[in-house]
Amino acid sequence: MGQKLLLDIHMDKIDRKILSALHHDARITNLALAEKVCLSTSPCSARVRRLEKEGVIEKYVTIYDRHSIGVPDTAIIEFMFESQDEESFKTFEDHIATMPEVIEAHLTTGEYDCFMKVAVAGTKGYEEFLINKLWKIEGIKNTRSSLTLRCFKQSYSPAP
Repeated sequence: MGQKLLLDIHMDKIDRKILSALHHDARITNLALAEKVCLSTSPCSARVRRLEKEGVIEKYVTIYDRHSIGVPDTAIIEFMFESQDEESFKTFEDHIATMPEVIEAHLTTGEYDCFMKVAVAGTKGYEEFLINKLWKIEGIKNTRSSLTLRCFKQSYSPAP
């Protein structure tokens, strides 16, 4: 995911209506989408293709019920690197790219260098992730963790 120059992308109210409708239902048919945004199907389809081509719409995803796939819990992990250099960050990125449990990972400011959100199966799953995966990555100096109790809000993109 690269950063886009917003100056190069022109969006009007109809584009934003399309994005809003797709945000709530990415599987909506072009006919239903066109009706929802008050366009005919051909111009609506062309706008969606343009938004995809310009990178405004990065991808479409499937969101699983995490209980159904056996990882209902979320661990929030903050940690420090031994050194803050691009090589350390790249090594870390390469490692976590292979870990399906990692939902998000961010380089951050503040006391800790990184924030990570991980899908686990209870405290046992969390312990296994720490011992068998995270702590095996060289260069991690210190971790601080929390297990979440309940999710009050979850969204994958801000509303357009």
